[in-house]
Amino acid sequence: MTRSSDAVRKWLGDWRPEVALVLGSGLGEVGEQLESPRRLGYRDLPGFELPGVPGHRGELIAGSLGGRRVLVQSGRLHGYEGYTAETTARPVRVFADLGVTTLILTNAAGGIGAGLGPGSLMLIADQINFTFANPLHGPVRAGDTRFPDMSAPYDPGLRVLARQVALEQGIALREGTYAGVSGPTYETRSEILMLRRFGADAVGMSTALEVVAARAAEMRCLAFSIITNLAAGLGSGRLSHDEVMRAAGEAGARLGRLITGVISRI
Repeated sequence: MTRSSDAVRKWLGDWRPEVALVLGSGLGEVGEQLESPRRLGYRDLPGFELPGVPGHRGELIAGSLGGRRVLVQSGRLHGYEGYTAETTARPVRVFADLGVTTLILTNAAGGIGAGLGPGSLMLIADQINFTFANPLHGPVRAGDTRFPDMSAPYDPGLRVLARQVALEQGIALREGTYAGVSGPTYETRSEILMLRRFGADAVGMSTALEVVAARAAEMRCLAFSIITNLAAGLGSGRLSHDEVMRAAGEAGARLGRLITGVISRI
């Protein structure tokens, strides 16, 4: 148990989360859907750093969503801000220390696969870790396995449930492979062609390392990408974070309904 975990446990008291939810760029409004929310800023948590990227609020929110007790991480840290893989994955490890067994992650990503244009929702079926980092380097953390199996990082049962809920709600949901890269530059045209040939359907700058840490702790993972832009060379115009934020905000309501439906049936 780390100082961060102790601080969160003290803040929560007897309340224990059943599900943890990580919100990506521009998706902070999903956290506003919680009932009876309580908030704890990262600045009040030992070992937590404040995100420096627009669209990442930097707080934990505890409340009810879909009839379940949910702990939301509103704002994540990224390697391109100068943080180590261990630091970016620290919130996930806090969730594991609290006994959370189900982790739902969201992110904003560039679309590579056919039909994945801005505003599309993609259910992540697999990932490619192109950050060339790993939060498991170093001594084995208590509760972790040294060599976690990553053959199915995203829980098959949860993915079936997500597809069922999307169908019932009339929400279009594609399924594909997510490539996690280090950033902060957007990819070149040649890099996108390489990722496409490797089987990637979307590319972003988060999620992959968090899932590695979660699987080492044997947490069940489910993740969604909001496709905010076409990846380099697949569309016209320049890529920008403002574009990412606008598209994430527009699709966030659909994703919020989908996540609430999934959580209510876990």
